[in-house]
Amino acid sequence: MTQLHPEIAAVTDRVIERSKERRAAYRDLMTQQREGGTSRRGLGCANLAHAYAGTDEQRDAMKPANRMNIGIVTAYNDMLSAHAPYYRYPEQMKIWALEAGATAQVAGGVPAMCDGVTQGYSGMELSLFSRDTIALSTTVALSHNTFEGAALLGICDKIVPGLLMGALRFGHLPMILIPAGPMRTGIANKEKARVRELYAEGKASREELLESEIAAYHGKGTCTFYGTANSNQMMMEAMGLHVPGASFINPGTKLRQELTKAAVQRLPQIGWDGDDYRPIGEVVDERAIVNAAIVLLATGGSTNHLIHLPAIARAAGILIDWEDFDRLSRSVPLLARVYPNGSADVNGFEDAGGPTFVIRELLKAGILHGDTLTTFGDGLAAYGRKPVLENDALAWSDHGEASGDDSIVRTIDAPFSPEGGFRILSGNLGRACIKVSAVERDRWTIEAPCRVFHTQQAVQDAFKAGELDRDVVVVVRFQGPRANGMPELHKLTPPLGVLQNRGFRVALVTDGRMSGASGKVPAAIHLSPEALGGGPIGKLRDGDIVRVCAETGELAALVDPVEWEARDLAAAPPPDLGSGRELFAMMRHGASEAEAGGSAMLAAAGL
Repeated sequence: MTQLHPEIAAVTDRVIERSKERRAAYRDLMTQQREGGTSRRGLGCANLAHAYAGTDEQRDAMKPANRMNIGIVTAYNDMLSAHAPYYRYPEQMKIWALEAGATAQVAGGVPAMCDGVTQGYSGMELSLFSRDTIALSTTVALSHNTFEGAALLGICDKIVPGLLMGALRFGHLPMILIPAGPMRTGIANKEKARVRELYAEGKASREELLESEIAAYHGKGTCTFYGTANSNQMMMEAMGLHVPGASFINPGTKLRQELTKAAVQRLPQIGWDGDDYRPIGEVVDERAIVNAAIVLLATGGSTNHLIHLPAIARAAGILIDWEDFDRLSRSVPLLARVYPNGSADVNGFEDAGGPTFVIRELLKAGILHGDTLTTFGDGLAAYGRKPVLENDALAWSDHGEASGDDSIVRTIDAPFSPEGGFRILSGNLGRACIKVSAVERDRWTIEAPCRVFHTQQAVQDAFKAGELDRDVVVVVRFQGPRANGMPELHKLTPPLGVLQNRGFRVALVTDGRMSGASGKVPAAIHLSPEALGGGPIGKLRDGDIVRVCAETGELAALVDPVEWEARDLAAAPPPDLGSGRELFAMMRHGASEAEAGGSAMLAAAGL
């Protein structure tokens, strides 16, 4: 076995040491739940009758105590393209479970909102907290204690983290995540971006923009850019929570069906009655969390996971922070360029080698923990092989030595960059993070007068009025978890991109989030402490010179220290009402800082 890279080992040791007490308490709780907690075998007959009453075809099969009952937690809805394929999954999964000597029931559903629909509008302020809601819904689904394993059906931005956060509180159960795959490729991403920027400049009509967007997002499956949803899938592969290679196989294909069947029939094999027990609470350990961070960096994945991965980790008693990401980034090479960090979409990525190629290459160099417990195979090496059909049966094949397209994915000895493209920024404005994998090196440092806003719309209005046609650091504050639920500021990408294309030196500084689709404009995001929590971003005034430097890790207002100390914080705008935002007030008020996961639920539980 290849020796582990020393910096990967050092960061992992740091995570293990920091997590020692919490992880031990978590494992003790999981042991208690398996050995002394409520289970189907211990339920009363009336309780069991209620659990069996909704099924006819499986009732007799569910009675034996030595047979696994699989709980299906599904994010199905047909408004969301990524989750629409799940419609028929439970019916098929029940058949495949019976073939494997098990049974299956839909334990519950979880909400699955689409950031693509809500971007820039009021519903987006529920987006981050939908993750906590999904975690709670998963917990409710599994709380009946009538399951010996679970299948988690979910893909997109907050859905996978939420499913895991809930599922890990039942960490004594074996579980597998089941994706449904990306939609097939529509118009070229470059063309989509071109039309968006034309519309931002008033050079394309709404009708032209709509036709372009529909040509891009045109069918069932995940959106094809490498944003948060598809970064989820990459991380699940590296954590060993998928059937190997399941991420980017299109819906409606025979291979997709066989991968789902394999997931269902694997669960009884790793249950606690056998000699190959693989509970999710042991699969998701410190090494698996570090592996997830590594592949995120190696593929230029979504910045949203700088919030989501710490939250997932905390649900398993593990503490990872942005310094860990920063240190890993300096040792992890960038092996993939997928839109918005390149021209290809995830279908092109898959054709060129995909997640399994990246994992194989990183393992070769000792940049991943290969000896982790995974749901399939003997360690992570199984996730470095590509799924194929041989005589209509699922099999796995080895990759060739070369990439299928080295403009999309590269081998470990010829990376796009020796580093992963993530940096921590800090200074008198607080602590933020920046993704630079798609930012030209000559724009890693921006120093310019700032213009301060409190809403995305105000930025767009100023852009349309020509007020930003200059070197500028756009500051958007009161966008943190406590202020308004930390919506993504994705609608700022086209106007800021236009300003940069015009030759201006432009950056964004915000205590909010940027989309997983963010790219070429330098953006200091997740700034903590946030404005509503007394963060110094509240001291900024129009015209202050702000320095954003990914080279040195500096984020600072270049204001006389005496004047800076004397300044008052800006008053917070009143919370907006409508679209149910008022019902999430308790989550906003109790939310942790971004680096701790931005979760009210975890904060209240002391996790």
